[in-house]
Amino acid sequence: MGDVLWTPPADVLDRSRIGGYLRWLREHRGLDFADYDALWRWSVTDLDGFWRSIWDHFEVVAHTPPTATLAERGMPGARWFPGATLNYAENVLRMPGRADDDPVVIAHGQTRAPVTLTAGELREQVRRVSAGLRRLGVTAGDRVAAYAPNIPETYVLLLATASLGAIFSSCAPEFGSRSVTDRWQQTEPTVLVAVDGYRYGDKPVDRRAEVAAIRAALPSVRHTVSIGYLDPAGVPPEGALSWADLAAPTDEPLTFTPVPFDHPLYVLYSSGTTGLPKPIVHGHGGILLEHLKMLALHHDLGPADRFFWFTTTGWMMWNFLVSGPAVGATIVLFDGNPGHPDLGGLWRLAAETGTTYFGTSAPFLLACRKAGLVPRDFADLSALRGVGSTGAPLPVEGFRWVYETVGDQVQLQSLSGGTDVCTGFVGGVPLLPVYAGEIACRALGAKVEARSADGTPVIGELGELVITEPMPSMPVGFWNDPDGTRYSEAYFDVYPGVWRHGDWITINERGGCVITGRSDATLNRGGVRLGTAEFYSVVEGLDEVVDSVVVHLEDDEGGAGELLLFVVLAEGLQLDDALRAKISRELRTALSPRHVPDEIHQVRAVPRTLSAKKLEVPVKKILTGVPVDRAAAKGALANPESLNAFATFAQSRTQA
Repeated sequence: MGDVLWTPPADVLDRSRIGGYLRWLREHRGLDFADYDALWRWSVTDLDGFWRSIWDHFEVVAHTPPTATLAERGMPGARWFPGATLNYAENVLRMPGRADDDPVVIAHGQTRAPVTLTAGELREQVRRVSAGLRRLGVTAGDRVAAYAPNIPETYVLLLATASLGAIFSSCAPEFGSRSVTDRWQQTEPTVLVAVDGYRYGDKPVDRRAEVAAIRAALPSVRHTVSIGYLDPAGVPPEGALSWADLAAPTDEPLTFTPVPFDHPLYVLYSSGTTGLPKPIVHGHGGILLEHLKMLALHHDLGPADRFFWFTTTGWMMWNFLVSGPAVGATIVLFDGNPGHPDLGGLWRLAAETGTTYFGTSAPFLLACRKAGLVPRDFADLSALRGVGSTGAPLPVEGFRWVYETVGDQVQLQSLSGGTDVCTGFVGGVPLLPVYAGEIACRALGAKVEARSADGTPVIGELGELVITEPMPSMPVGFWNDPDGTRYSEAYFDVYPGVWRHGDWITINERGGCVITGRSDATLNRGGVRLGTAEFYSVVEGLDEVVDSVVVHLEDDEGGAGELLLFVVLAEGLQLDDALRAKISRELRTALSPRHVPDEIHQVRAVPRTLSAKKLEVPVKKILTGVPVDRAAAKGALANPESLNAFATFAQSRTQA
């Protein structure tokens, strides 16, 4: 059991947005809840009552009211708020509690000087770009694609596209052309907006050749718009418009096309590390309600906040971040290398921008810890009251590092969810304490359970993470999947009518959660399932080890199989028998004899996706003889060359 590292202040109900929501429920619904657990149980039992309360409490702007809250409860196929028409962009641009001259977008990066947009300027830019898209013939249902980083233009384009009822899709410009076309050939955009390049740290990266290749591979594209980001004085390629052309002055008013609750808002894609990326379609209403709930009630964000999350436009956390103005929060955007000039850069950015909520990934926090950083020594973080961590499980030492070096008064929220729901379904809440190494709770409206091998719910033991009741932000479907077959296979083929997410989770008596890795990358030794997260926590806790990946090769005869560990060592170190013995000893002591690998090998890099997730499954496939190009889509990787070492290793084993 982890130690308590943070406790809610005594007046939390008076100060927090969830406290205000509880008062509202008492006053308007006659409902009184003793604690978070009681509120959560109601939220996952009375789905109609809970989700209608979110709609009413946040005063969703609708053009026609819903005839019901939940017409069909079964999964897949739950039907939310039938009859309602609304528009996501209209609800975001309402920016409750903000005046026209309040800053609502603060953008920093390594390519150009900082940019700030006030509420009035953001609405004005969306108005112009919306009119520009209309001039290009974009109407409801058309797709608009952005090959662009986390900059104001990308955000304006999302809101302008949504305002028309058209469908947005973004890829970060570090994606290679093959990765991008694998995604967009499926959705067939009619407009492509792309940057000419960007700076990563102090290195200029020209993307004009990639843009030309993407354009050539997408016959559906009728118009290309070039953002002169790397070279503002550059001329757009032949036949392309400039961003200034798209955002030209116009008298057209800003209007919002009313669309049904489940009308497509944007298409997000699975990482696409094995096979074509799944095109996951999210709807206007479901995303709006989920993000209002999560940002206000769980992250406690409102008009006084500056909300930052380190993300690219190729990760769902960008879509989550940019809903911030819907609850009145100012969003802080950053584009560039988070390790330039050193790992302190983002903490200094937080100080400079007065960030109140700092979101990042677990690997980033662990890298800062490993580098010996003490952010509060060099950055004034007095405004900071929340730190968010996602992308991978955050181990106990990551929690402790935040409280020892960032601030002992911040609430650290470790959360987990996915592109599939575009949110976190387990996370933190202002009402509950923070325990080291533990995700505080299951989110409101998310009926998360752990299932044992025979399908029964378990408490206090490792199980398969499932969601047993529908959530409005579950996908409205996959693109080009008319009968829903691919969608059903992705989530509902193991437990009919129950969403299987693909993670291992342990839920304890008080509702706290620990996620121990992907269930498809499980280590299963002698019938005992071991999650990979606790394994990495021990191995990477050693000073000598920078990164690691572990895979279990099963034995077809039912034996123990082989546990193989690959480590990336600190600069100048070589793996020798002494270090192998030290790693094995640490694993045996901290975890169990079952965790001791059969072999430990040194590699130069661990393969990771562009959003920094380790690729255990492709490594396992390569080690079992699958060719590299079939085991993983290289364009979805941050470091595709890292796979070659595993192919060479597999070959040498076969020969041996």
